[in-house]
Amino acid sequence: MQAVDFDKLFNQFATVKIGVVGDVMLDTYWWGHVERISPEAPVPVVSLDKKEYRIGGAGNVALNLAALGATVNIFSVIGRDDDGNVLREMLNKNSIGNAYLLASSDRITTNKARIMSRNQQMMRLDNETTLDLASPDEDSIINAVAKYIETERPQVIIFEDYNKGVLTSNVISAIIELCKKNKIVTAVDPKRKNFFSYKDVDIFKPNLKEVREGLNLLVDQINLVTLQGIHEQLEEKLHHHISFITLSDKGVFFQDNKEAKIIPSHLRNIADVSGAGDTVIAVAALIYSLTKNVELMASVANLAGGLVCEEVGTVAVNKRSLLNECKSLLN
Repeated sequence: MQAVDFDKLFNQFATVKIGVVGDVMLDTYWWGHVERISPEAPVPVVSLDKKEYRIGGAGNVALNLAALGATVNIFSVIGRDDDGNVLREMLNKNSIGNAYLLASSDRITTNKARIMSRNQQMMRLDNETTLDLASPDEDSIINAVAKYIETERPQVIIFEDYNKGVLTSNVISAIIELCKKNKIVTAVDPKRKNFFSYKDVDIFKPNLKEVREGLNLLVDQINLVTLQGIHEQLEEKLHHHISFITLSDKGVFFQDNKEAKIIPSHLRNIADVSGAGDTVIAVAALIYSLTKNVELMASVANLAGGLVCEEVGTVAVNKRSLLNECKSLLN
């Protein structure tokens, strides 16, 4: 890979407009400490010290983009409830455009509450709706994206799928068609349910587990030849441009019509892998929109995903830390 002026590249982040479509959620963290076992059942008693809210799901993708300086808008459907109000307030606080965030009386805002002690997750409580959007809500989100494209002219649309029902097959196909018509880069972080609905996207970014499930693979040995075969199977079904597969502690793999490569991960003190995939797709889409350089896209996204794994809970990548790592490790 040729030397890159990373200062110039990172300054260009502010010129990019990106829309994020998918399942936005509220992450609640209850932090406490354990001193005894309950007399009522063999479970620890957590004495709560503080409660913290964070932006999760598709919102975390948007949060990473905003932290890097891009102009970002979120597209999703939440409930008309207190959690939705908290989430909207947090989006505003973090400079994430939410004028297109829709509220529906038929849904509740997804809230994943985690009980934490000594930086470890002890339990998680999920409060959510996972049914597909009703037809009127599908039309509303498609129309919102169409209006956004017409008025804002974004460079990228990211699909962030958590299987909570916002990204239905109708929503996916309609928005991809809008993007193709307007020459907008599309990137997707898929889940099993709609794995093969994302036809003709530019960047298809599953993790290895999702690929195995989607293609019903039983392979144990993961090497370049195996991954190139996986790309061919995906391309046959999706007709997409780039396969970008995260390999956990083994790094990332990318392939387009010119090149295929595994980029190893860097040594890290892993604290929590939550939200790492959100960071990877955000950074990959941003870098690719500016450079069209697939190896550079994969290399920077690989670094970003590792950085956020050093923090506990869902966090956005730190722009300065990422810039410093790019300069020291990639040039």
